[in-house]
Amino acid sequence: MKNKIPKVVVIGGGTGVFNTLMSLKKYPINLTAIVSIADDGGSSGVLLEEFGILPPGDIRRALVALAPDSAKILTKLFNYRFENGSGLKGHSFGNLFLTALTSITKNFNKAVDDAGKILNIKGRVVPVSLDQCRLIAKLKSGIFIFGETNIDIPKNKEKNIFIEKIFLNTKVLANPDAIKAIKKADYIIVGPGDLYTSIVPNFLVTGIREAFEKSKAKKIYICNIVTKFSETNGFKAIDFLNTLEKYIYKKCFDFMLVNDFKKIPKRLIDLYKKEKKLPVKFNIREFKNNKKLTIVVDDFARKNILLRHDQKKLGDAIWKIINNDYRSS
Repeated sequence: MKNKIPKVVVIGGGTGVFNTLMSLKKYPINLTAIVSIADDGGSSGVLLEEFGILPPGDIRRALVALAPDSAKILTKLFNYRFENGSGLKGHSFGNLFLTALTSITKNFNKAVDDAGKILNIKGRVVPVSLDQCRLIAKLKSGIFIFGETNIDIPKNKEKNIFIEKIFLNTKVLANPDAIKAIKKADYIIVGPGDLYTSIVPNFLVTGIREAFEKSKAKKIYICNIVTKFSETNGFKAIDFLNTLEKYIYKKCFDFMLVNDFKKIPKRLIDLYKKEKKLPVKFNIREFKNNKKLTIVVDDFARKNILLRHDQKKLGDAIWKIINNDYRSS
């Protein structure tokens, strides 16, 4: 995009949004993160129950991701988790900081912006909604699971727990700032991350899917590298895409980044198999009916025990799309 700083919006939550933001913050782009607020576990869950603050955990991670490398002590402080103390144990400093700022400003949106200024972040972090909500999953067996934590880590880990549908317990309205960011975006990136607890919840918020559909931005989906037991058991790349399309709309993406599962070392595959996780497989023939979609297949994975996207490889691929809109398969 010549003579123009591209506006890039990243939609997601958890580790996925953190890695994507880390991969992009060094490029000359105008960056906004729209972050899920469905978390109800750990420190976020306690603060939600005790103070009524929206879950700050994923927001905190996004803020830290966009902080400059020079802000090392501040990012360490925001991520610092108390290991002792009857009231502090389990809480991160950043979560408590956002709770205090929200109490002072009476506005979670402003608290997040103020925290961003203190960290001197590149870009902006925006909660997808300012309404409290609860995530509910209906399993194919007919059983309902309530709350993000229980959906994320089911107590009864049956061999074949499959989610049929996920929804919110009430009508939740989109944060107006999230809608504005989507409307102005040149590129919108979705994923990677837990499909039903980090990605889809954003599109359950009233107004987000509609703004996404109306947006003229190029839309990029980053597919997960491994499946998640009890959530996406045995999913292939086509399954991730088809599920997302059920909650957004058919053929909603222009680009899809897929890791070359054949290049994952066997020693790592074996480690993940023990956890009942598998590399996400890809077959180009399964995408033959979607002529709109450009599929970018590459070796995106870090080669260590935790199979995550390599931030440099991911950033380079997205930057290449922004500059060249290249076609690959």
